[in-house]
Amino acid sequence: MSNREPLKPFLLAFPGPLRDQLVGAVLAGTKVSTTGLLAEYEAEKEELPPVGERSALIDSDGRETAVLEVTEVRVLRLGDVDLQHAIDEGEGHASVAEWRAGHERFWHSEEMREALGDPEFTVDDDTRVVVERFRVVELLDPATGADSR
Repeated sequence: MSNREPLKPFLLAFPGPLRDQLVGAVLAGTKVSTTGLLAEYEAEKEELPPVGERSALIDSDGRETAVLEVTEVRVLRLGDVDLQHAIDEGEGHASVAEWRAGHERFWHSEEMREALGDPEFTVDDDTRVVVERFRVVELLDPATGADSR
């Protein structure tokens, strides 16, 4: 059993294959950044995470897999996201256009539009996004949520 304080969940995408892929990339060390919609934070009345905040990376089964620490948070126009950020998301994108196309598919999905409460939601260059960088500070045993070392 872990004796640490409960952590806020760090959720990537919705449960399912995409979340599993993204969690795997974090655990493999290839995903060190992520991008969310500022509109999603606003819809959920959630504040942006402060640098230094630690949270528990959650897999599709709702298990804690790692403790992450936020190292940078910026709000940008979608049109200002650069190639390094796209690469650091660890999804294998070779260009910003490729990265953006994948993110637009997700942000324009029925699930995301429902989460935002806007069935017509679309993004453009001026859409505000939250770009976060993070690091893994502890790997956890998903079966117990305890330090796996």
